[in-house]
Amino acid sequence: MKMNMDFLEGLLSSVARRARQRPGRERGVSGGQGAATPGLDELTSACDALLAGGGGEASQILVARRVLDGYAALEAEARRDFLSRLAERHGARPEAIHAAYAAYREGEDEAGLRALIEACEPPRQELLRRLNLCPGGTFELVKMRADLLGHLGEAPALAGLDEDFAHLFASWFNRGFLVLRSIDWNTPAAVLEKLIRYEAVHEIQDWNDLRRRLDPEDRRCYAFFHPAIGDEPLIFVEVALCRGIPGNIQTLLAGGDEVAPQDADTAVFYSISNCQAGLKGISFGNFLIKQVVQELQRELPELANFVTLSPVPGFAKWLSERREAGECRLSPETADALDATAWRDDPAAREALEPELTALAAHYLIEAKRRHGLPRDPVARFHLGNGASLHRLNWPADISAKGCRQAHGLMVNYRYEPDRIEQNHEAYSREGSVVCAGDIQRQARRAQPLLAAPADA
Repeated sequence: MKMNMDFLEGLLSSVARRARQRPGRERGVSGGQGAATPGLDELTSACDALLAGGGGEASQILVARRVLDGYAALEAEARRDFLSRLAERHGARPEAIHAAYAAYREGEDEAGLRALIEACEPPRQELLRRLNLCPGGTFELVKMRADLLGHLGEAPALAGLDEDFAHLFASWFNRGFLVLRSIDWNTPAAVLEKLIRYEAVHEIQDWNDLRRRLDPEDRRCYAFFHPAIGDEPLIFVEVALCRGIPGNIQTLLAGGDEVAPQDADTAVFYSISNCQAGLKGISFGNFLIKQVVQELQRELPELANFVTLSPVPGFAKWLSERREAGECRLSPETADALDATAWRDDPAAREALEPELTALAAHYLIEAKRRHGLPRDPVARFHLGNGASLHRLNWPADISAKGCRQAHGLMVNYRYEPDRIEQNHEAYSREGSVVCAGDIQRQARRAQPLLAAPADA
């Protein structure tokens, strides 16, 4: 069975790859070499024809291919207009819904219920399903939604179409369809190039930098793939095997003292990157971390700790807002050292700054909330929502320009304890509870004298 699944995945990937590489697609034409690029009216008519049905499956695939190729050839403004037409022309029809509801209320039978459900579904969803018929269609639709998300701010009428995409993608990218692969230095270059391109946390500088992250015995990398989109990763996580829990990202990225895997007691998830903008809102990270923990436990049963070394991307902005509002009373020495980043090269400045900065950071992570009661920090929401606990603050942990800009050099270890993940997740989901170590709670209490008023989002 495993061999058959591998063969099917390889076959689907090959078909999708060839479809994306058809002659003329990069030159903005459809239907092959020299074919004219369809205009908006022609693409709209093709969508109408696809929804109307008729003809065999092969002819529908050709129409779907023409629509997707034609869309790929459009300029950004024309793409927005095309998406607006889809949203407007193929939305749910109120009169059909009212009629189906009236019929259901009269009979209250299964047939009436099915008719009501069908009436409530916007025809756009069926159109997207039919566009997905052609090889490579899934990835083309993912890229189409990425375009749509870029236009939502200026075109809120596209929100309904976005919900249709999200609804379908939640099924198409169900965990059961995802394939976990281990990536190392011997993985094909086409995939490795994508890691460099998609790395979103700690930029990969060059191939030597990538090799330091993949080649040593104490490094691991895992990614989720989907058979319908070939060698395009959906999300990947980079892992370091260590003795003890590390607290500095520059040291970790530099490599150096290699640890034999059998001597490691800690697995550190130090970078998690979502790769496809069009899959925003489709959750992969929780499945990925839990499955990687299981894989590592099978390979290295002596591992005792599963932690992250995570950025705190909202801390500097929150602190700046509190200071501008007069709600944070940093000492003049602390404020000067913080603003000048003198602490990076001055041990005495770091020693003076650390108590106040870490106390404010602990308060931010535990108490600063968004409107619905969830933590303000996006990375905290991700890990706490996945069942991790807030384990340790690390400062200074990231002295890169990005690390200083986002969090004044602060990073956090979130801890995944396999036998407590579900319990932590339930506490977070029900009450918004931030499960954290006692040291962090004590640090947060020390922030109170520094705050002139409760500092929430």
